Amino acid sequence: MTDPEQRSLAQAAKAWPFEEARRLQERFAGKAPEKGYVLFETGYGPSGLPHIGTFGEVVRTTMVRRAFAELSDLPTRLFAFSDDMDGLRKVPDNIPNPELVRPHLGKPLTAVPDPFGTHDSFGAHNNARLRAFLDAFGFDYEFQSATECYRSGRFDRTLRTVLERYDEVMAVMLPSLGAERQATYSPFLPVSPATGRVLQVPLLHRDADAGTIAFQDEDGKTVEVPVTGGHCKLQWKCDWAMRWVALGVDYEMAGKDLIDSVRLSSRIAQILGGHPPEGFNYELFLDEAGEKISKSKGNGLSVEDWLAYAPPESLSLFMYQQPRRAKRLYFDVIPRAVDEYLGFVEKFPAETPAAKLENPAWHIHAGAPPAAEVPLTFGLLLNLVGVAHAESKDVLWGFISRYAPGTRPESAPMLDRLAGYAIRYYQDFVKPRQVPRAPTAVERAAMEDLAATLAAMPADSDASSLQNAVYEVGKRHPFPSLRDWFKALYEVLFGQSEGPRMGSFVALFGIPETVALVRAALARE
Repeated sequence: MTDPEQRSLAQAAKAWPFEEARRLQERFAGKAPEKGYVLFETGYGPSGLPHIGTFGEVVRTTMVRRAFAELSDLPTRLFAFSDDMDGLRKVPDNIPNPELVRPHLGKPLTAVPDPFGTHDSFGAHNNARLRAFLDAFGFDYEFQSATECYRSGRFDRTLRTVLERYDEVMAVMLPSLGAERQATYSPFLPVSPATGRVLQVPLLHRDADAGTIAFQDEDGKTVEVPVTGGHCKLQWKCDWAMRWVALGVDYEMAGKDLIDSVRLSSRIAQILGGHPPEGFNYELFLDEAGEKISKSKGNGLSVEDWLAYAPPESLSLFMYQQPRRAKRLYFDVIPRAVDEYLGFVEKFPAETPAAKLENPAWHIHAGAPPAAEVPLTFGLLLNLVGVAHAESKDVLWGFISRYAPGTRPESAPMLDRLAGYAIRYYQDFVKPRQVPRAPTAVERAAMEDLAATLAAMPADSDASSLQNAVYEVGKRHPFPSLRDWFKALYEVLFGQSEGPRMGSFVALFGIPETVALVRAALARE
């Protein structure tokens, strides 16, 4: 139970998860819903593997759930819901044995053979991948299968309500459709008894009292089936609304591209006698060129891409920051995300209780960030990899242990991981683009001055005094601004327009080594 003082601070916190949690809190006014708990939900389409959008939705929802726990003692649950009863529309490009899947197009994913040969169905295979994906990040969730919910009768009562209020549901849906679709549209998608496929066909008859619908099956026969027990599923906007009502979903967020879908589904949920969930529409990610990221295009980053070069905590931070703003999700955002994460963790212990609730590290680590153990920035490590020509962590640790005596891989596991990430990131993204340039006459004079100044400094000079020395050299030469001086250093020494705090770099790399680096750059043609 949260103590009263902490709860009071949470009520005033401006971080967006607390804003969302307060809106959800107002929904209950301190009273538990009839089902006994507050239900959060995230959705997953298992026709493909979990992707970075899946991670983003679950991690953001988890942050709101954690914030809600600071505001209320009501119990909560999180459902990760898989739409595995959807008909498979096309054979994915990235699966083995596509010929095994092709004859089953149109069938529910849980009725399609598993091309990987590891599970009872393709849907079951991808569901297992989803659970493994979420488990790897330590998410607290309960997996839910659409197929199981439909077939077990869990949705039966609400499906009957859809049939009873069919005309009202149609009145919401039809204006959103084109003329051709209007002519054949029905909220119900029967599963063909003849072929097992999920059919999008007009209804010939419906009987609300009996709970059945009639349609022409693929073999030309008129068939009557119950809408319950897994004999039908719903078109997805109706399905979403039905699920909200049947499960009692209280909170679910969605991408900005689903704003209209949320609006329509909310109206249908009200028709069915339910209360649409709280939630917000987050912005979508953009690729390097500013185009929307698409799974089918393969542009942008995958979770696996990010985790090859940075820790998962940095990805959580990227998801936390400005969720309602479109952001470029590409490799060049990774170093900044890592360093921002390290900065938030480092300052957390000294912050006031109120400030801690605004710190992203609180939300990333469920209120308990780890102790800071990284005395270096990721950007600094990247530059060190370059100038030291490091291809193994051992080389980097030689510099690190001198810079921070007593620091070892065993005592600083995050720093050790970052050293490995830095080598990989430098080799793949920094080195291919590095083109050091020759200095101008003004820059050459300043760098000769810098080499002489550093060479005259005590060997044990700290980062602060070294930084001041670099500043003073820049002031002695006719640069338009000190920014131009540092930009020149980065471009001449590192072949890039941005770089580390120079005093910290010199302290890490070593004064003699930096002097040699400067003189080598001056000697370069």
